[in-house]
Amino acid sequence: MGKYLVNLPAVTGRRLVIALPLIWLAVFFFLPLVETLQVSFTSPRRGIPPYEPLWGIGDDGFFTNFTTGNYALLLQYWSDYFGPAFNSIKLAFFSTLVCLLFAYPMAWWIARSNEKWRTILLVLVMLPFWTSSLLRIYALIGLLNPNGFINAAGLWLGLIDAPIQMMQTDFSIYMGMVLTYLPLMILPLYAVMVRLDADLLDAAADLGGSGIQIFRTIILPLTLPGIIAGSLLVFIPAVGEFVIPALLGGPDQLMMGKVLWTEFFRNRDWPVASAITMLLLAILTVPIIYARYQDGRDAVAETPNPKQAEAG
Repeated sequence: MGKYLVNLPAVTGRRLVIALPLIWLAVFFFLPLVETLQVSFTSPRRGIPPYEPLWGIGDDGFFTNFTTGNYALLLQYWSDYFGPAFNSIKLAFFSTLVCLLFAYPMAWWIARSNEKWRTILLVLVMLPFWTSSLLRIYALIGLLNPNGFINAAGLWLGLIDAPIQMMQTDFSIYMGMVLTYLPLMILPLYAVMVRLDADLLDAAADLGGSGIQIFRTIILPLTLPGIIAGSLLVFIPAVGEFVIPALLGGPDQLMMGKVLWTEFFRNRDWPVASAITMLLLAILTVPIIYARYQDGRDAVAETPNPKQAEAG
């Protein structure tokens, strides 16, 4: 009996540690998501809140305002909504790709550096998060402007004859995305790369493997979980990004974040905005399901076959 009494605080503590994050997610993630889902099936109105209640009990008894008209509206005016959605996916995908191309060698360099320097290098990676992202975007505007530092330096060195138009283009948005989300790609890659056994790479080199062969057959497969995790951390917030396209992009770079802001605050059509949110959530669910499917395949592939184990 005393043994169970001694273990009771530990069990209660573990349950409490698990319960607190679950309660937090339920209150601040699941319940708002359910509310957004039900608003997407209601009708707009003037007043507060600017939408009809989905269901309730009135003088005539139970009533409901369930409608799928908001989703039908998205299909009817698909070019106004699916166009920005496609543009958001395109910009987020290439931003993720650029972040991966920059982050992979940087994470490898940090992981293979001396242990005394790793902490310093990781702090330098995290250093941009210590300042406001808005300040970083305005600093980038100062660099990319026609009269900014880059164009001024190019004119002074004679590399260009006229200022290059870099603002209000896809290039400026990609620069802003990389500046904002690059650390989110480096950290998962570093966490995977730092656990790689250096003896495994040395053995592959001793057996005659070239650098490309070692990378393709050993390094890349073992770092694939970090690539997937970092890509999701960058791609998901990049799809719904609002500030970067608004400050760095032009009128042609319309993304879902701007569409949501317009529907919520300018048009005050919360049901349509909620339907757009559900559409965006459905889009973002695809890479998450793929990542989970890929993890499941890797886990099955790594599970030894009992018959083969007995034969061995």
